[in-house]
Amino acid sequence: MPAPLGYVPGLGRGATGFTTRSDIGPARDANDPVDDRHAPPGKRTVGDQMKKNQEEDDEDLNDTNYDEFNGYAGSLFSSGPYEKDDEEADAIYAALDKRMDERRKERRELREKEEIEKYRMERPKIQQQFSDLKRKLAEVSEEEWLSIPEVGDARNKRQRNPRYEKLTPVPDSFFSKHLQTGENHTSVDPLQGLGGLNTPYPGSMTPGLMTPGTGELDMRKIGQARNTLMDMRLSQVSDSVSGQTVVDPKGYLTDLNSMIPTHGGDISDIKKARLLLKSVRETNPHHPPAWIASARLEEVTGKLQVARNLIMKGTEMCPKSEDVWLEAARLQPGDTAKAVVAQAVRHLPQSVRIYIRAAELETDIRAKKRVLRKALENVSKSVRLWKTAVELEEPEDARIMLSRAVECCPTSVELWLALARLETYENARRVLNKARENIPTDRHIWITAAKLEEANGNTQMVDKIIDRAITSLHANGVEINREQWIQDAEECDKAGSVATCQAVIRAVIGIGIEEEDRKHTWMEDAESCVAHGALECARAIYAHALQVFPSKKSVWLRAAYFEKSHGTRESLEALLQRAVAHCPKAEVLWLMGAKSKWLAEDVPAARSILALAFQANPNSEEIWLAAVKLESENNEYERARRLLAKARSSAPTARVFMKSVKLEWVLGNIEAAQELCTEALKHYEDFPKLWMMRGQIEEQCESMDKAREAYNQGLKKCPHSVPLWLLLSHLEESVGQLTRARAILEKARLKNPQNPELWLESVRLEFRAGLKNIANTLMAKALQECPNSGILWAEAVFLEARPQRKTKSVDALKKCEHDPHVLLAVAKLFWSERKITKSREWFLRTVKIEPDLGDAWALFYKFELQHGTEEQQEEVRKRCENAEPRHGEMWCAESKHVLNWQKKTGEILMQVASKIKNTF
Repeated sequence: MPAPLGYVPGLGRGATGFTTRSDIGPARDANDPVDDRHAPPGKRTVGDQMKKNQEEDDEDLNDTNYDEFNGYAGSLFSSGPYEKDDEEADAIYAALDKRMDERRKERRELREKEEIEKYRMERPKIQQQFSDLKRKLAEVSEEEWLSIPEVGDARNKRQRNPRYEKLTPVPDSFFSKHLQTGENHTSVDPLQGLGGLNTPYPGSMTPGLMTPGTGELDMRKIGQARNTLMDMRLSQVSDSVSGQTVVDPKGYLTDLNSMIPTHGGDISDIKKARLLLKSVRETNPHHPPAWIASARLEEVTGKLQVARNLIMKGTEMCPKSEDVWLEAARLQPGDTAKAVVAQAVRHLPQSVRIYIRAAELETDIRAKKRVLRKALENVSKSVRLWKTAVELEEPEDARIMLSRAVECCPTSVELWLALARLETYENARRVLNKARENIPTDRHIWITAAKLEEANGNTQMVDKIIDRAITSLHANGVEINREQWIQDAEECDKAGSVATCQAVIRAVIGIGIEEEDRKHTWMEDAESCVAHGALECARAIYAHALQVFPSKKSVWLRAAYFEKSHGTRESLEALLQRAVAHCPKAEVLWLMGAKSKWLAEDVPAARSILALAFQANPNSEEIWLAAVKLESENNEYERARRLLAKARSSAPTARVFMKSVKLEWVLGNIEAAQELCTEALKHYEDFPKLWMMRGQIEEQCESMDKAREAYNQGLKKCPHSVPLWLLLSHLEESVGQLTRARAILEKARLKNPQNPELWLESVRLEFRAGLKNIANTLMAKALQECPNSGILWAEAVFLEARPQRKTKSVDALKKCEHDPHVLLAVAKLFWSERKITKSREWFLRTVKIEPDLGDAWALFYKFELQHGTEEQQEEVRKRCENAEPRHGEMWCAESKHVLNWQKKTGEILMQVASKIKNTF
């Protein structure tokens, strides 16, 4: 029975136990090597391993490794076993951490982004600080660059001017002279040691190649040896089994392109190219491109006769190659070329290209015809030969030739169509019928037949022919490609075949389109046709869409805008009459019809349209106001007043009241306007325009206190109305209360944060007061709060001094690439620098992006008045009248002035342009 663990015999009776070496094993010194002979450094002794184990077992529980929140950096229980419960707990905690991190991720990333931007704004890189100076380097001319003084060299003279070792090449004459005058050496030079040997040849040991017995260095033989070596290397790459070259001839020819000299040339490159091509010709003499490339190389280097000889040898080696014969004909002079072509025809009697070349070499038309007829005897199936021959003939002879051509080439659509064009109507119909029999799968024959019927007045046949075409092509397994047919329709439109174009559109417009995509696709097709100039195609698409969607207001509107832009007034009015019949509730269609009549000065018709609109849309605000505008524009003020009174009683809205006040105001009835304004404000006190009008009327009467009171009352009701704040600020500035105006704008910015208009007015207020430094500071704050505001960036460009404006404009374009105010500022900048062409381009870009910006049109017109022709000025004026702009600071100041209420767009444009001064 074994003793229990830890039992020491005799311990109970006081005996002391002892341990022997056999109990604990042999003693090991710390420096003793371990048993592993291949242990890595640091583990090769017993002491190293004991120290390592102790470090792993002892955890670092020092105070410096302790954190109040996280505890010790290491795990307190790392020495314990890692069980499944621990694994599950770690997974749960990891999921929780991930979830919490996702919840805060967006806010954290946004905060980090803002901090980074703020840091970069406060501490810009040196690179950013010098960016404007770097951009200016592009403007430095070559003379200015060369005139920059050189930086002084601080090194001493010896370092600046090092004396390099001079090496002078020894001429060949020196070697030959010493070879001839040398003596035989019968003993070894002691300086050479055992390196040199006696030579039986005259002269000493030389590194050059010597001709035995003569003592001369033959340089010519050295060159021949090198050429022989290259020939051997090129020949070695030939396949010894078949005798064919495995050198890629195309590769040689491609390499040759880089070797042919272009400007005078490098002689060594020419020789290398000659050598390569010679090798190609020798290894494969029946390879035509090698002969052609060789001839062209000689032609480029000016050796025309050598080129001709080479290519003629090529014709002997490759008599069945079209390319070689054509190259030979090109290189030879006139009569010789004809002889070469005649020889080529004997070798290649079926070659169309050679016959065409032969015809080109003839100068006389009769000779050309004779050559081509001879060619057609041998190659009657060539469409190209027939077309070339027919082009030389008179119409009658051409018709006869084409009738023979379609017999020989019945599958050529071009020949059939050419014959149909030359025939009479009846014969053309027969020709096209035969063409359809021979080529039942081509759509062009059917379309030509439809155009033929249209040209002869049979428009009712056009639709039938196109429908039969679609059916026949389907039956013959031809896929109807909608895009191709629409392209054919556009070509018919441009050729003047309107009925055919419309018939094609009607036939194919619905093919291959899902029902829910029809409207969207058709509108895109119509816009595409307009962009390509095919207006009849677009009109046909709109007509078809309106048949399918008669109650869709958006389709009617698009069609109406199309007719307004590209059609006549009659076509627009006819379309609008149909539109209001199908969509009587669409007010905009009624208003377009009335406006069209009014622009045509047919006021009674406009009134009747609006009367019908009233019946369809009773108490419609838009129609009431349109009727009022019609009467007031035609000086029927009493009728306008009565209409407004009826509108106020039957359909009272804030806009109706506003128009009522405006009418009395512009007619000079100030008291009536004030009464109406007071009445309106009782009902609509939160409508800011009424408060604005009240204040402006009081300003006009020079009652500044009442105006101020009106604006203040309005701001109590409408604190977010920016124009009200601006009007109050202007009022205080006009009476000299600059501090009060500044305070009003600050209050406005607090009520309406991140509003660029208020910041802009604050900057301008300081600028007008002469405080440019404060204006710049405010602008910097404004751009921080509204970094993507175009009006602020546009103003910032011209706040800078002239040298810094271009840099500022670049920054503005980076922030607001497509903002019309920034584009307009850039146009003004180029204008101020007298860069007329660039300025015009930027003005055009501005009015294209935002045609509703009146200030852009006014500045553009002013620019053309100074730098453009009368035609350019008239074009800008017409485009402005068509665009009818309504926005813009300077534009609204003039267009909304009570004295200008009846002026047209063109008159306002001239008035605004006359008030613009080139102070920028």
